[in-house]
Amino acid sequence: MSKIKILVVDDSVVVRRLVTNVLEGDPELEVVGVAANGKIALAKISQVHPDLIVLDVEMPEMNGLETLAEIRKQDKNIPVIMFSALTELGANSTLEALSLGATDYVTKPSNMKSKEAALQNVREQLIPKIKVFCRDDRWQKSGIIPAVKTENKAITTVPSKSLFIASKTAVNIQPKVEVVAVGVSTGGPNALEAILREIPANFRVPIVIVQHMPPVFTKRLAERLTQKCQIRVEEAVTGDILIPGVAWIAPGDYHMVLEKHGFKVQIRTHQEAPENSCRPAVDVLFRSAAKIYGAGVLGVVLTGMGQDGLHGCEQIREAGGRIIVQDEASSVVWGMPGIVANSGLADRVVSLQEMAKEIIDRV
Repeated sequence: MSKIKILVVDDSVVVRRLVTNVLEGDPELEVVGVAANGKIALAKISQVHPDLIVLDVEMPEMNGLETLAEIRKQDKNIPVIMFSALTELGANSTLEALSLGATDYVTKPSNMKSKEAALQNVREQLIPKIKVFCRDDRWQKSGIIPAVKTENKAITTVPSKSLFIASKTAVNIQPKVEVVAVGVSTGGPNALEAILREIPANFRVPIVIVQHMPPVFTKRLAERLTQKCQIRVEEAVTGDILIPGVAWIAPGDYHMVLEKHGFKVQIRTHQEAPENSCRPAVDVLFRSAAKIYGAGVLGVVLTGMGQDGLHGCEQIREAGGRIIVQDEASSVVWGMPGIVANSGLADRVVSLQEMAKEIIDRV
């Protein structure tokens, strides 16, 4: 297999060297060029023909957003991973970059003085994403999910009229939906915006969301979504009471669980051990939703790497709830929804474009 060719763009010599050393340490990767700003990067792209670009957000002369816009004019498909500082400015810029067509992002190590910690941070965050985005048969090669069987692929096709009628009948006799619980990771901000902006202001159940994101980023995401949606979107805080027509996003680095207090359901956030290497974790939220709402849970699994949410979906199904997942074609990464579909837990697999309608119809 030929090596994956990477262009690293960052105005810091220290960061360029660190990222290059980490990537060159993997036998499957090759750094074919580095650039100190966007102008240099744009000139180098035609020279080194990278398979993927790691792009700093904040740079002099031509910043990451400006560079990304120019890259997308030339090539709409090349993967671009934004390299962002863990700050409010970095969070805002990263969310804007994702809306402009960045494939994903990673955050810079907060402590660059500890060389080994910085190396490990970049190694764990960046390399898996590079390998996923640069392989044609990426799900099987990366071991993220098992090979998709023919019978499971059929789920994503439009069912026959008779099957559609049977499905509608089955839905109609199910217990009413009392909460929508959403799990999402890579590609999530754009997917959430596409769905939530279609949810009406009078939506009659609460929505709870785990989006794999660091602190600061989740708060900025909630604020951004509130501006674009009819419903209010908030970063969750312990003690929040679930009410219809509001969506809560788990705060970065905190798990979110639902708890019953009298006739009310409240949110509690905590920092117990990560699950699936994630905090917040989808499994934690789904497990608590199944315990509180039972058959009243509608679980939704959207684009994302890994398998967080799989065990939570099992518990939702055991409690009598329903699961819908995003299809492969519209997912940035079909890891999380794919493994749920392949495990036979999904009631339906639908495109991102159909997801809001599917949720509204079921509620």
